[in-house]
Amino acid sequence: TMALCLKQVFNKDKTFRPRKKFEPGTQRFELYKKAQASLKSGLDLKAVVQLPPGESINDWIAVHVVDFFNRINLIYGTMSEYCTERSCPIMSGGLKYEYRWQDDSKYKKPTKLSAPQYMCMLMDWIEMLINNEDIFPTRIGVPFPKQFQQVCTKILTRLFRVFVHVYIHHFDSIINMGAEAHVNTCYKHFYYFIREFSLIDHRELEPLVRM
Repeated sequence: TMALCLKQVFNKDKTFRPRKKFEPGTQRFELYKKAQASLKSGLDLKAVVQLPPGESINDWIAVHVVDFFNRINLIYGTMSEYCTERSCPIMSGGLKYEYRWQDDSKYKKPTKLSAPQYMCMLMDWIEMLINNEDIFPTRIGVPFPKQFQQVCTKILTRLFRVFVHVYIHHFDSIINMGAEAHVNTCYKHFYYFIREFSLIDHRELEPLVRM
């Protein structure tokens, strides 16, 4: 399976953050198992991302946001030794794209950060959101907030920037680790998912448009 392959290729001790798990017996856990089973069956990734009949779109999006966070976290955690203040003083995607950090607490205005600083802020910020019961409710019968998909768009847009940085600045390292096929599969899965539900503005996709 892809998850198993990722663990074999990437060093799980270097995962940036602890994995967010789905609680067994919950609707989200059942959906996660369904999604993983489809992935393992080798189905076309375009088909895998489609909403299963009768399922809630917000539950489906929530499952994928958490899963992509875990997997991209694992990929970057292993890459992080190659992504340093010295090698990557600016969070960028080549010469044309620079990503600045902004949040509601410390950085009220878009702020230039090194790639490692940006990644650290990003993973902390996503972890805080997905553990917030008011945004990602886990109890049965508790509705998603009205702004849920908007929040997920922001999370996925920023996670996409991790792919941009890793592919453009650290692709040699990915190849040297023998991880190219696994990163590519994860990226394709992510890409088909965001396109299926129109979750990221197409302008954000431009840095990797040739892929």
